[in-house]
Amino acid sequence: MFETIQQQPEDPLLGITAAFRRDTDPRKIDLGVGVYKTEDGETPIPAAVQRAARALAADQQTKTYVGQTGNERFNKATLELLFGAGHAAIADGRVRALQAPGGSGALRVGAELLRLAKPDAVIYVSDPSWANHVPLLSNTGLTVKRYPYLDRARGDVNVSAMLDTLNTLPSGSVVLLHGCCHNPSGADLSRDAWNAVTEVIGKRGLLPFIDIAYQGLGEGLDADAFGARLMIEKLPEVLLAVSCSKNFGLYRERTGAVMVYDQKVDRTNAALSQMMRIARGMYSMPPDHGAELVARVCENPALRAEWVAELDGMRARILTLRTALVDKLRALRPDLDYSFVARQRGLFSLLPLSAAQIERLRNERHVYMPSDGRINAAGISQRNVAYLAESIALVA
Repeated sequence: MFETIQQQPEDPLLGITAAFRRDTDPRKIDLGVGVYKTEDGETPIPAAVQRAARALAADQQTKTYVGQTGNERFNKATLELLFGAGHAAIADGRVRALQAPGGSGALRVGAELLRLAKPDAVIYVSDPSWANHVPLLSNTGLTVKRYPYLDRARGDVNVSAMLDTLNTLPSGSVVLLHGCCHNPSGADLSRDAWNAVTEVIGKRGLLPFIDIAYQGLGEGLDADAFGARLMIEKLPEVLLAVSCSKNFGLYRERTGAVMVYDQKVDRTNAALSQMMRIARGMYSMPPDHGAELVARVCENPALRAEWVAELDGMRARILTLRTALVDKLRALRPDLDYSFVARQRGLFSLLPLSAAQIERLRNERHVYMPSDGRINAAGISQRNVAYLAESIALVA
């Protein structure tokens, strides 16, 4: 049977990582895979998460299965992080969470729920969007199309083009939105834009599916949740996918949640029951380790304060590096306007470089990034930012 299976090409992003590792030049810079990095290029576990892990190892007495919805304390913690403790929709059960294997698992469970609810639904994703969005969603059999999002010349959201397209979509269409720290561009909707998008979605009878994978790394925990909070206040139903990989440093633990909101509690409960059935047929039970760590950090005031302080430090460091790159490029090439890099938020920016220029960066300057020009801003450091600016100035 397996003789019919074709060898797949190497994932382009993983191939870039492998090439970087083989490179022996001491000046090499990895701007590829989207993980937070320190000045030394390490991807740390937040101190509060480490403390929670040590306590868990000391006092956990069983590894038996968690419930079908996952770790309920984790579900409560993620709901409160996103919507705020004491939110009325949480208290009365209009929004519910199901733990999933990372943000990717949450997206897939959510997409399967959409297919069940409306098999002919079309999901519209931003142009550009995270490379794995289309496979995760379309592998359910749903149709995926694009809506305009980024003005690459300015490095900002083309809000008017986005709204014009949303205004043409038929009722029942699904719109995938990045809650904050847009991947791959770093260009986020302003509060005014969120209000405008929410108005159009409500008027057209569309369903927002919000992917929020970087809460806390844009403007702060509460500010980054603005769009999600606005939509459950203004709209009749919302679907959400949450990831704890970046803000809790739990990449390999695959810790996330899919959330469903409906104005009617019975509809929310029905949707949750279907997501439980979907999860049962896909992976049976979710992994608990990362979820338990998130729950412990959020429940313990001292650990939570320590985690928030460290998250704030991560966000501030990324912003400092963005500004440093812009300033050094401006000094070297006043004719190049990269000011958008400092305006953007989160890990990513899309640089206006051609595939040929990116190849030159890799071959001549040992700077590694995907062929679309997406950079992980956390891969910049105070030690390499001058060299990176010189390299970009050379090829641009």
